Amino acid sequence: MTLPSTHDVALAAERRTAARLLLAHPLIASDGPHADLFPLIRRHADWLGKRFQQVLGYRLLVDSSYARLFKAGLGAGSGHRMERSTGTPFTPHTYACLALALSVLVTAPEQMLLSHLVADIRAAAADAGIELEETGRAAGKRTLVAALRQLVDWGVLIETEGHVATLAQEAGGEALITIDRELARVVVAGPLSQARDGADLVRRAADPGFGGPRTYVRRMLVETPVVHLDELTDAERDWLRTRQRREAQAFSELLGLDMEIRAEGVALVDPEEELTDLHLPGTGTVAQAALLLAERLVERLRPQEPGHPATGGTLVIGVAVPDGLVDEVLAELIADYGQRSNWQRGYLEDLPSLRKAVLDLLVRMRLMARAGRLRADGEGLPEGYVEEASEGRTVTDVHGARPRSSDGWVLLATAARYATQVTVRPATAASKGTDVQEELPL
Repeated sequence: MTLPSTHDVALAAERRTAARLLLAHPLIASDGPHADLFPLIRRHADWLGKRFQQVLGYRLLVDSSYARLFKAGLGAGSGHRMERSTGTPFTPHTYACLALALSVLVTAPEQMLLSHLVADIRAAAADAGIELEETGRAAGKRTLVAALRQLVDWGVLIETEGHVATLAQEAGGEALITIDRELARVVVAGPLSQARDGADLVRRAADPGFGGPRTYVRRMLVETPVVHLDELTDAERDWLRTRQRREAQAFSELLGLDMEIRAEGVALVDPEEELTDLHLPGTGTVAQAALLLAERLVERLRPQEPGHPATGGTLVIGVAVPDGLVDEVLAELIADYGQRSNWQRGYLEDLPSLRKAVLDLLVRMRLMARAGRLRADGEGLPEGYVEEASEGRTVTDVHGARPRSSDGWVLLATAARYATQVTVRPATAASKGTDVQEELPL
């Protein structure tokens, strides 16, 4: 076997670095935060464009001043939400302001006053029949500023004189804004001209096209923390299980990701811990409470003898969380850790708010989920999409692998990865007493 040359190793490393950057930051300006790596993307633009198209069905556009990877969606409820600088998620009104601002900016002059931009956004809202929060009030101003700040972060807006945040000041400040119309035109990745409404846009954006199950599963792997088998159709499960070893090698070469394969599903793991917008374990009250909640729920709800259908066992992907158990455990955690860990007083005094924030994080990490119909049941599939595996192919049976009731919460198998387990081993000749180690169950 011929070993790769030093040049080949360096070339692969450059391409992998550029691919990872684009996956984490799909819109990169030549003078933005990642300007030092922009030449790397331009140098390998052709190769990157072909590989992203072949593997994920993503289109890559590289210009002299920006690079844009047009990602596709995964369907309703699977988006990566945007947040304000405070960590507060965008509200529907914030997204509406963002969309209206983009509709104005694609044909705006190169420079304009902030007050004129706000007036144009109001006019666009009126033309579209959209009711915005009163932009003259404090809450409405903050909402609009959050949308404009996002455009500044993307490089679509440049604060030439003054800042967009002055809009939220009591007297209403002014600023001179420079606009990059090219960037404004490439922000939206979905098929706007074909969509009838917002819901239709989400459905169309999630359609993998000619790639079918292959493309959708690959997108799920790179865009979500873990892919559970019952989140896939029969055709998707068949494709994944028959090709997962080959795919593991492909993702390792393209993105430097390792594939972890379990009975319940598959996850891509990043040894560098760079390609994620969520962290658990993490800092802060919500992250700490979420980790402790997951641990205690696993201790109480872990199934006795989970197995795999191939060996005559019963596949368990999720178990029902009894009503009231989350509140009960959170109350225990507040009593045990809240005060001495300096958790935020607002959460200590408001259990419903803590519950909402903690469950939101666990859902986004794919450690918990709402009970209900899944993709395996045909939920959320595009029209004409292939659901069944090829005739004669046997796929893993996922029916009953988690509760399908219309309400309630489900603790997913991946939560066990965050629950410490004490293993007691006999003492060795080199030591006396008991050898106790903490392990993470796999």
